Amino acid sequence: MEKGRTRVDLFEYQARDLAKHGVPVLAGEVIDTPEAARAATERLGGKSVVKAQVKVGGRGKAGGVKLAATPDEAVARATDILGMDIKGHTVHKVMIAETAPEILEEYYVSYLLDRTNRTFLAMASVAGGMDIEEVAATTPRSSPRCRSTPTRASPSRRPARSSPRRSSRPRWPRRSPRSW
Repeated sequence: MEKGRTRVDLFEYQARDLAKHGVPVLAGEVIDTPEAARAATERLGGKSVVKAQVKVGGRGKAGGVKLAATPDEAVARATDILGMDIKGHTVHKVMIAETAPEILEEYYVSYLLDRTNRTFLAMASVAGGMDIEEVAATTPRSSPRCRSTPTRASPSRRPARSSPRRSSRPRWPRRSPRSW
């Protein structure tokens, strides 16, 4: 990684903390013991969602997201999830989150790094949920994508280039002095 650049790799609870600035987010807290799930669920009104905090997709399908109707059930779900292996990642923390009152519509929104094209990719879908990869593959029109490039840095802050700068003007074939 280049000097002066940082990598953003967030857990769900960290991303939620960023989103709180102007975006409505359901209450939640992060815990690392099953007994703490009881107190957290009681503070949230008695029902919760217990969510594994690992930096990998597919947590729900792997059993890392469970509903808990009571504080005792939250303890049981946290016991099941803590220590679980999800795609090579061990769960050390879970987020106890408030349950949504009633889900009327579900959307999927993501901003990620497209390594193939070396750019950023924003995706959104009205067919949100756990099967977003399948939705994108079977009905691509329901998952519009928008590629973007980072804004250009000012000259004093521009990182050093490892390859020569490319000009926007056409490059004509160069001839050596011997061919004149």
